Amino acid sequence: MKILVLGGGGREHALVWKLKQSPRVKKIWCAPGNGGIAAEAECVAIEAGDVGAIVALAEKIRPDLTIVGPELPLVNGLADAFRQRNWAVVGPSQQAAQLEGSKIFSKQFLERHRIPTAKMYGTYDSPSEVYDALNSVAFPVVIKADGLCAGKGVFLALDLAAAKDFVQRAMERDELGPGGNRILLEEALEGEELSFIILTDGKRYAPLVPTRDHKRVFDGNRGPNTGGMGAYSTDELLPDALRETIRSTIVEPTLQGLAADGIPYQGFLYIGLMLTKSGPRVLEFNCRLGDPEAQAILARADFDLGEILSDVAAGRLDPSKLRWKPGASACVVLTSGGYPGKFEGGKKIEGLTSSEQITSVKALHAGTKLVGDTVVTNGGRVLGVTAAGKTLEAALASAYDAAAKIHFEGMHYRKDIGAHASELRAAGH
Repeated sequence: MKILVLGGGGREHALVWKLKQSPRVKKIWCAPGNGGIAAEAECVAIEAGDVGAIVALAEKIRPDLTIVGPELPLVNGLADAFRQRNWAVVGPSQQAAQLEGSKIFSKQFLERHRIPTAKMYGTYDSPSEVYDALNSVAFPVVIKADGLCAGKGVFLALDLAAAKDFVQRAMERDELGPGGNRILLEEALEGEELSFIILTDGKRYAPLVPTRDHKRVFDGNRGPNTGGMGAYSTDELLPDALRETIRSTIVEPTLQGLAADGIPYQGFLYIGLMLTKSGPRVLEFNCRLGDPEAQAILARADFDLGEILSDVAAGRLDPSKLRWKPGASACVVLTSGGYPGKFEGGKKIEGLTSSEQITSVKALHAGTKLVGDTVVTNGGRVLGVTAAGKTLEAALASAYDAAAKIHFEGMHYRKDIGAHASELRAAGH
């Protein structure tokens, strides 16, 4: 098989790394790729969201399968363009991708199909409407920009002043672009978050191993939200009873609701959950693998990813083929100084070779590029140092040992990825 992977972040490097292990896969292209992917696939300098250019590339190289990493190509209708040409692709249609592309569409879908979620106060098209509504909501309140905002479109406002500031930035100062033109307000939920991701061919589905992401930039869950500072996976995140509740009250009603609405869904579906005292609630949908969850998930995959994704594209997924390594995995994200705010790129990265000498560690590149033979920083999230182990503690120890060997100017990472899991275990939860 010859495979085209779209995207250039840590999730896409994880996909390429795992696909490369498949005896079925003889050639991988990645568009646009990055400095680490370049060592394992042929990178093509085309933006993943440019549907016309990607179609032209596929006409030329004729991949047997195309795997869409990020959300923008899906929201732009890339999967539809491929299916119209009878090309094998993994990813939902433009209509189905609205589950991620429009928070309002997603919320109305959840309410229509009575899937447990936070109570919605309303949706608003102008700043004055939001300001009026904010006078009658309970704080803290969650404010969501409707469209794609590169992970910056959801804000937990603790008070009125913070809420007004976010609305001003989104709707009046246009800081989030067109994604911030419409806003919805919903109640804030309390509990532990869980990333529950499934793979479906439109008829059958297979759950992936559970993961937990760490969104805030500093230890102790402080500071601004980021695209994700690290993730871990262990089966302990998902006791059998909770797994069954999620399956019966959320996963299956979602797939049945899509079918009832005439929206076939194929590909990865990421369900972001809050585990509240009254049961799991849907926070959001993404129409792709999470990042950095993908890194932790694929580190535990014990199956041929090329075969499985080829089956998904052909509509013949066999869920029993997805086998998982026991134990745990962890991904620690190394970021540029200043991220998620302003940061400088072009910093030389040292220590990558010595970091990978630690058993079961893979440094997956997110924001890197090659300048000659030198790998330099080229983004906010630079590397996802990923490790598997027999226990979560072992996986974390390996990942942190490897992270300590890597250096670039301004490098920052959280020192407490997965620490909360140990605290919960110690407390007997």
